[in-house]
This record gives sequence, structure tokens and C-alpha cells, in this order.
Amino acid sequence: MSEISPELVRHLGALARIQLSDGEVDRLTQQLSVIVDNIAKVSEVATPEVAATSHPIPLENVFRPDVAGDMLTTEQVLQNAPDAVDGRFRVTAILGEEQ
Repeated sequence: MSEISPELVRHLGALARIQLSDGEVDRLTQQLSVIVDNIAKVSEVATPEVAATSHPIPLENVFRPDVAGDMLTTEQVLQNAPDAVDGRFRVTAILGEEQ
């Protein structure tokens, strides 16, 4: 059985500056006790012989290497632009004319 008591929950609430009602203290005491008990069960079977894992199935990177490929020309990039000037996209100013 865990060592979580209503007094401990009230103390933790005070440290966190959280005002807890009696019902919240009772509910949190039960919930925290279950959590601590489950951690204790896992700790019983977690031995040095069991390797730590973050995922049950070994993972590997499935992405291709990051290698530069063929690049588009400026004309190809701008061919469908609604408005372009001097090899650049032309857009409407959104901050006003004071720039």
C-alpha cells in the first residue's frame, strides 16, 4: 500500500498554492495512491537484466538522406504567380504605407 495520505495531499496542494476541498483531497489521495502502487509494481519487475526501452518495437529512420536535388529556375517558380517583379513575388502590403 502506498504512503499517500490526505495530509500529504493537503501539503502538496499548499506548496502548489492550490486550494483543495475535502472532496478533492479524498479523490486525489486515492488517485495518487493508485499511481504510486502501479509505479511500485513496475519497479519490482524492472531489473538490470531488462533493457530500458522507449518503444516495444525497434525503430529506424525511414527518411531518405537530406541531399540537395534539382532546383527550379526563377522562371519556373514564378510562372503561376499572380504578380511578379524583378524575379520576385509581388504581394500587397498589409501593414500600410508608413514603411
